[in-house]
Amino acid sequence: MTVTAHSTGLRSGAPASHPTHEVTNQVPPRTGLDEYGTNPPLSEAVRAFGAAWHEPELHEIGSLVGSEPFQKNAELAHTSPPMLRTHDRYGNRVDEVEFHPAYHEVIGAAVGYGTHTAAWADPKPGAAVARAASFMLFAQIEPGHACPMSMSHAVVPVLQRDGEVGRDWLPGLLSRSYDPRLIAPGSKSGLTFGMGMTEKQGGSDVRANTTRAVPVASDPDGRTHLLTGHKWFFSAPQSDAFLVLAQAPAGLTCFLVPRVLADGTRNTVRIQRLKNKLGNKSNASSEVEFDGTWAVRVGEPGRGVPTIIEMVNHTRLDCVLGTTAGMRQSVSEAIWHAQHRSAFDARLVEQPAMTAVLADLALETEAATWTSLRLARAYETGSSESETMFRRLATAVSKYWICKRGPHHAYEALECLGGNGYTEDWPLARRYREQPVMAVWEGSGNVIALDVLRGIARTPQSLDAFWAELETTAGASAVLDAHVRRVRQELVADLRDPLAAEFRARATVEGMALALQSSLMLRHAPVPMAEAFVAARLGADRGHQYGILPRGTDTTAIVERHFGAR
Repeated sequence: MTVTAHSTGLRSGAPASHPTHEVTNQVPPRTGLDEYGTNPPLSEAVRAFGAAWHEPELHEIGSLVGSEPFQKNAELAHTSPPMLRTHDRYGNRVDEVEFHPAYHEVIGAAVGYGTHTAAWADPKPGAAVARAASFMLFAQIEPGHACPMSMSHAVVPVLQRDGEVGRDWLPGLLSRSYDPRLIAPGSKSGLTFGMGMTEKQGGSDVRANTTRAVPVASDPDGRTHLLTGHKWFFSAPQSDAFLVLAQAPAGLTCFLVPRVLADGTRNTVRIQRLKNKLGNKSNASSEVEFDGTWAVRVGEPGRGVPTIIEMVNHTRLDCVLGTTAGMRQSVSEAIWHAQHRSAFDARLVEQPAMTAVLADLALETEAATWTSLRLARAYETGSSESETMFRRLATAVSKYWICKRGPHHAYEALECLGGNGYTEDWPLARRYREQPVMAVWEGSGNVIALDVLRGIARTPQSLDAFWAELETTAGASAVLDAHVRRVRQELVADLRDPLAAEFRARATVEGMALALQSSLMLRHAPVPMAEAFVAARLGADRGHQYGILPRGTDTTAIVERHFGAR
């Protein structure tokens, strides 16, 4: 065979060159990093709030979740969502939820590091802060698994108060072994919990629930009941047990519903469908029906809401932690992109308009991080009365504001990546759909804002504790001092008229949240960043979008601090 050389340079055996397919100016994968070590605000907050002893394990977790295999599992868990199998091939009802193996890898690692119940298993000083930081690192990369982790954590104090029920369930909950088998709870090496509160006719108004609980006559203690009804949102139906609310003879009561009974037979928990959600795809959320479903009462008869409310408060805290973790993912990806991508003869990070946006996103993330771990410290075992009062109000205040900020923050970070950010090949499209669930779950905006008003009315000491927290930075910033005075004066005036107070509930809670975040930034963040945050959120020249910062803000230093990948 004879080959004639031409001016194109073709020669025998050599492939043709395709310069149009050359990849240039694309960003390398953000993998192989220690997500804890590259997050200065998180590591500083861990040390400031008493959990420095946990740092070696946090570095391990940071390296794990920052690795390419873990991030691949996170993507697979999301793109291959759980599937419901109601019957086996013979027609037997099985009500099983099947997950991609990647999901089990993710949640198995999270359980192994105690992101669910480590703070209860070893309640030493700083344990709640340590657990919060671990939870945030996992949720930063794969948020869906965090739902059963959160509920398994939050149910522990409820079961601790009911020794008879807790005796059977707490050892498995406190285990660091992940056991997804659908078998008798006593035969498992580890347990997880879910929750079922809302019904289609009531939503947040759980007192409108119609699920009925009938006592079993053969139980001399009157604790065993049979439940009949429908739950509109039933979280993590693959879990081993659930706390639910039902109408008993004494009124709305809290019950524990096992997935499998002690003798190995499956309880009557009929999964009707899995919810087709906007985001949170890797997590199974469902509707279920109870039909003579075995349940045991937890807490006092007719005291269902007070019994379950502590679980709700802990899951609200985790909504704050999860949103903050999402902010960290968003700003990390945005800064990484800007550090490696060029346009108009300069890297994006060197262009002032982009740097201002990145810096503002970083300030939001840092304020949320300090707030998250400050709240976690207030949940330490043996907290003082003032800490308990502080967290009652501060949890709801922070849940409202930080979770509201999450979706806008994710969108702005997504926009920093341009068209790439809007595709499913990068994680920010997933994060943008994920963030709203934290604002909706465990009380949407109005519910939370009104809960703050109710909390003030029921326990005025909680408001005193909140103001006392802010007093620690009185005089540090004239802008913050003026803001706090205005919020306090307006709240006093509003509380004279209940309708006016409800109308202005969101404004009140927003003002309180920004005051708390500003105070924490002034106490703990580097001075230039704290001052920039206060001016950007409370100052006379504050804007409505990200990237509107005071003149003279050292945006480069802020971005460098949050890049953290040197």
